[in-house]
Amino acid sequence: MVALIASAAIAADDTMSTTTTTTSTGTISEYAPGSTFIVKETSGPMTYRYGKKVTYVTKSGKALSEADVRTRIKVGVPVSVHYMSEGDNRVISRVEIDD
Repeated sequence: MVALIASAAIAADDTMSTTTTTTSTGTISEYAPGSTFIVKETSGPMTYRYGKKVTYVTKSGKALSEADVRTRIKVGVPVSVHYMSEGDNRVISRVEIDD
């Protein structure tokens, strides 16, 4: 009986957790694929961590190929970064660039 009550409590906690994605804009100031992603925003430079899966797209929604990412994601490029907060870290889920 206790196990059943504990399972119900855990299930209730799972349904109440939410993930919020936030978007920030700026210009890439430092970039090393898979390790460093720093964006100069109006409030100053912000460091982002890479999520398990990062999607790179144009503003119109076209997905970038790996070759496009290698040539188009670089220092000086304006971006919109979609991220989730994990503690003090901003974890990237999506990066948008101009078409």
